[in-house]
Amino acid sequence: MKATYHGHSVVHIETNGHHIWIDPFLNGNKHTEIKPQDVKADVILLTHGHGDHLGDTVEIAKNNDALVVAPNELAVYLSWQGVKTHPLHIGGGREFDFGKVKLTQAFHGSAVIDEESKTITYTGMPSGILFTAEGKTIYHAGDTALFSDMKLIGELNHIDLAFLPIGDNFTMGREDARMAAEWLRAKQVVPIHYSTFPPIEQDPHAFADSLHGGVGHVLNSGESIDIL
Repeated sequence: MKATYHGHSVVHIETNGHHIWIDPFLNGNKHTEIKPQDVKADVILLTHGHGDHLGDTVEIAKNNDALVVAPNELAVYLSWQGVKTHPLHIGGGREFDFGKVKLTQAFHGSAVIDEESKTITYTGMPSGILFTAEGKTIYHAGDTALFSDMKLIGELNHIDLAFLPIGDNFTMGREDARMAAEWLRAKQVVPIHYSTFPPIEQDPHAFADSLHGGVGHVLNSGESIDIL
């Protein structure tokens, strides 16, 4: 199983011939040159409804007839737009032919915000994602503050790779993310959700270097990591 980072919080997982994308925010993501029309996707996993995570989901899903797995209210919202969806909720998981998806809690918000019409559409609770395939588990924390149940997530799951936000301002900063990495006990940790916009400018190398045991790995956009 291989995971490729495409800037911000975008992750592409390849496993058993399946192409799985998490939070495919491409248009407006200065860290990637990939366009939605160029994406091959069988499945899209979403953490929440903010534009920098929901991103280009509708276009990609329709182009590929891809399944979108998302928190319930967000899944319903997308189904009304003609997207094939499967709803989950926090604490709930399901086995699919491409792997198991389970949602964890995340402390953040979740809404589709239309600046032009000045409307905010609530899209349910935000979440993190535990994805398991080929005997390996990836944890994508989504947008979240540090919370003590990350200790429990680490105790209940053998996490091989964790993607953790470090941008501060809207999510955990570097120090809180360092504590999260310790609690999760992941074999490998990759920082995400930083330096896309001025309020979340961070040094990912300083974060990676602060982690014990050499588990921190900084990926440039387009770089991959093999799940050990």
